[in-house]
Amino acid sequence: MALHPQAEAYLTLFPSDLGVDLDSLTPGQIAELRSMDGMAEQRGPRIGLPDVRDETVAGVPVRIYRPEPAGRPLPVLVYFHGGGWVFGSVERNDALGRDLAHRTGAVVVSVDYRLAPEHPFPAAAEDAFAVVGDVHARPAFYGADPRRVAVVGDSAGGNLAAVAAWLARDAGLPLVHQALIYPVVDASGDTPGYAAYAKGFGLEAAEMRWFIERYAAGADPRDPRLAPLHLPDKSGLAPATVITAEYDPLCHEGAAYARALAGAGVPVEYRCFEGALHGFFGLPGFFDQALEARDLVAARLRDALGAGS
Repeated sequence: MALHPQAEAYLTLFPSDLGVDLDSLTPGQIAELRSMDGMAEQRGPRIGLPDVRDETVAGVPVRIYRPEPAGRPLPVLVYFHGGGWVFGSVERNDALGRDLAHRTGAVVVSVDYRLAPEHPFPAAAEDAFAVVGDVHARPAFYGADPRRVAVVGDSAGGNLAAVAAWLARDAGLPLVHQALIYPVVDASGDTPGYAAYAKGFGLEAAEMRWFIERYAAGADPRDPRLAPLHLPDKSGLAPATVITAEYDPLCHEGAAYARALAGAGVPVEYRCFEGALHGFFGLPGFFDQALEARDLVAARLRDALGAGS
């Protein structure tokens, strides 16, 4: 399908995600870019919730959103933000964390995992799993029902959610769902999406390879903690919702992961948003499809979290 008109308008304003020479960035410039957010107004309203607090759990900073006053145990979503493992934060994704809690009725634990290149692989994956493990170990701290835990992530956060899901399976920690939004699941940088949408669609293939190189730092690109598509055995993983954007270098690997999960007997709902760009889910101020996708994800999560009760 042709680019969605809203995607065309977005690309007129933002031809590439960062618009800088990534290879020339100094550590100071990376830190400066992390502190900037030219799209804050487009990330949606910061919905008021009865309880929002910052904590450090298992050595990892998190922000915990509770959609109702303290009382009965609620289901839990552990959320991992995007940003290529280099950028992004709990604060930048505050509006989305609030929205997920509001839409699902679950406690949302948004994870401020360590960022590359200061903290290369497997630091972010270790932080992701540490928080999932802590939710199971100390559910009362979160006001949580440990029978109803799910993971959610977008882009690099989708990678961390997928990795945390298989690490949880192997550790005997039950998850009722994994929602993966245009996830990075292959670290090769040479899937068909990289060729089809290399340049001119926001996230560029060269930018994505730069992110992978900063995070992987020479690690085996087939290590399933980095590239869960290469996990040998995907059976028994949590049921999944996988969302991709049509005009995205990551579109083909997301679709391949959904097929691989289904082939391993994992219940999967896959949806490619036609005409959409990478990152649309986080920008409801730009994209109507963001709200459509959030409705889909929230409905899938509510069903899964309710079934676990």
